[in-house]
Amino acid sequence: MVGLLILFIIFICLKELYKRYYPVKGIPCIDQRKQRQDGQITFLDIRDYNEVMKTDGHTSLNIPYAYLKRFYKDIPKNNIHLIAQDPLELNLGLRFLARKGFKVKSYSLSNCSCDQKRIKGIAGNGV
Repeated sequence: MVGLLILFIIFICLKELYKRYYPVKGIPCIDQRKQRQDGQITFLDIRDYNEVMKTDGHTSLNIPYAYLKRFYKDIPKNNIHLIAQDPLELNLGLRFLARKGFKVKSYSLSNCSCDQKRIKGIAGNGV
């Protein structure tokens, strides 16, 4: 009985680690400044309110990750370009939006440009 309980606890821990740290594959990193805003893509910024900088030239919908569960119905059903602060926030946001049926086409991280990721050879494979 104790062994079953330990296996259950290990399973829960591994599931949480996977959800937080394993990258979501198949979504490319595209710099938001190079992305065209033609009405087909919604820029969704899931950073905290105090982290958002309004100087990027795009009008984005700002819903911090902590509020996504409450306000996800306010997000239009267009393709989404997700803007996150760090890879952890990005992975959690991508998985939540996919679970709710949204189509995330690209992402960008505020503290890492996509050009740096291409140099390292990791762009396009999640974070």
